[in-house]
Amino acid sequence: MRAGLRGRALARAGLYLGAFLGPFGGGITVAMLPELGRDYGVSAATASLSVTAYILPFAAVMLVSGTLGERWGRRRTVAVAYGGYALASVACMLTTTFPLFLAARALQGTANAFITPLLLAALATATSPERLGGALGWFGSLQAAGQTFAPLVGGLATEVDWRLAFGGVAVVAVLLGVAGIPDDGRAVGARPGLRSAMRPLVLRAGIAAGVTWGCLTGLNFLVALRLEQEFHVGASGRGLVLTGLGLAGILTARLVGGGIDRIGPRLCVLLGGALGTLVVVGVGVAPAVWQVAVLWAFGGVATQLVLVGINAMVLRSGGENQGGSMSVVSAVRFAGAAASPVVVTPIYHADPLAGFLIPAALLAVVVPVALPREPAGALTRLRPAPRGR
Repeated sequence: MRAGLRGRALARAGLYLGAFLGPFGGGITVAMLPELGRDYGVSAATASLSVTAYILPFAAVMLVSGTLGERWGRRRTVAVAYGGYALASVACMLTTTFPLFLAARALQGTANAFITPLLLAALATATSPERLGGALGWFGSLQAAGQTFAPLVGGLATEVDWRLAFGGVAVVAVLLGVAGIPDDGRAVGARPGLRSAMRPLVLRAGIAAGVTWGCLTGLNFLVALRLEQEFHVGASGRGLVLTGLGLAGILTARLVGGGIDRIGPRLCVLLGGALGTLVVVGVGVAPAVWQVAVLWAFGGVATQLVLVGINAMVLRSGGENQGGSMSVVSAVRFAGAAASPVVVTPIYHADPLAGFLIPAALLAVVVPVALPREPAGALTRLRPAPRGR
């Protein structure tokens, strides 16, 4: 019995560590671009494609990965995906040409698309409904930590050899694959379809998440532009200001999760959207760098209110395809972030203030309108159906 309890505890810990690995692997090349370019004979700008090569397949495959994982079985799919992630990381270490390195990064992103949504679904199954918000808060905190510390760890590894960073990622992926995830306890033979993931509640929640990521989190490039053009802040100073959003997310995600358990996810998302609106307006008009830095840190709180709240709302709604539902929401969320530079940059160049006010207006209007209401009895529908005899 004790061995079984230890195994379940290890699998549960693996859920949270897996939350760290995905965003960490995605951002690990940010600080090593000059060294990558030098070793592969390309410019640092070209080396930045290593980030895109990870994110694009990750976001595209995410649309269907959760549903496929539910069909194949969560534990099996996550174990295979961790193995693929580890192999892709080793390939990143060993490739001798830049196109092959990009292909290995794409495989990393594809593998992670099969991990994150299934970890969220497994966390919901393994957690009592009244404590789901707190559990998702821890999950969101570790996701923010992975995104925040990836450039730092990647940079430190690069002082010796950038390949060491990928070696470390490979080892962690193998260990997580061995730890596994808790048994989902679902009925044998369940084969959910993509349509079951694209319920109106899921799509509306995805729209709210996509707008938040496009009009708040995705504006980090715009904040950097304003700091450089209006305040003449150097690269290190800009990086320090931008890191504030991630650090605030790490420190507050657990508190946000507890708040969701007390007042409900929908109200938390609405509060996050309202706070995010004030942050974006403030960052666009603040007359001093320190004010921009403080406001952008509050953007991390707003981001966690929306992210953890939407995750809780979708998972609480139940359904046979929780992994697929989470992958659809995540795909729309990343699409919003990807669209932000393309849409907002021309507006900013035409009128810098409008570059902030228009996204703020979208946040203020679209999030409350798109956000669905939680169905009655949502808390009672998280537990899986009993196994077939």
